[in-house]
Amino acid sequence: MKAEKKYTALVTGGTRGIGREVCLDLARNFTHTLFINYVQNDVEAELTKSMVEESGCKVFLLKRNMAFPDEIDKMFDEIYSVTKTLDMFVHCPAINSFKPLIKVKPNQWDITMNVNARSFLHCVQKCLPVMKTGQIVAVSSLGSRTYVPNYGSMGPTKSALESIVRYLAAELAGSGIRVNGVTAGFVQTDSLTKFPDSEKMIEESLKRTPAKRIGNVKDISNTVLFY
Repeated sequence: MKAEKKYTALVTGGTRGIGREVCLDLARNFTHTLFINYVQNDVEAELTKSMVEESGCKVFLLKRNMAFPDEIDKMFDEIYSVTKTLDMFVHCPAINSFKPLIKVKPNQWDITMNVNARSFLHCVQKCLPVMKTGQIVAVSSLGSRTYVPNYGSMGPTKSALESIVRYLAAELAGSGIRVNGVTAGFVQTDSLTKFPDSEKMIEESLKRTPAKRIGNVKDISNTVLFY
């Protein structure tokens, strides 16, 4: 007999790829109420909502841009109008300019850092008043610790994200809140095809991977939800 789903969760960047799979797994196994953030593509958002609702989970879509602090504040105002408790927060949004670091423009750097790293810290700060105990997970990527071609803005910002995870994990450990990060290698998502020479990158990765396959969204979701 499946255990009663008793948690309330927030997933940012949750309507496509890894984020969508995390939402589906949360709804199937843990959560009775799920807040899903996205910034564009209403069609995919509504599709994700309907898929999650099939598991009997109550879903609230939050269309807010993680690049802007005031948008995050408004998102949490919406959350607080519905619940006074959050048990889980999973951070999945990421953007990349798909070019070498030496060609990244200041505005591209700023928005990438804001979405990929700063927004995670801001969201955690906003979660704390209603998260007495719980789990927080940030999804990072391979470019945080090794060179990936045309990953110039993403890689350094993911390194910043992982550093934030380490600091928060230490600072919040005594309060009963666990903070973890999941660093994925190449994962089969729509974003992977946006890389120049993506097929060559996948081919090279397969040569160095004993399983002879790249990751999929289920692999990452299983790791995110391994408490």
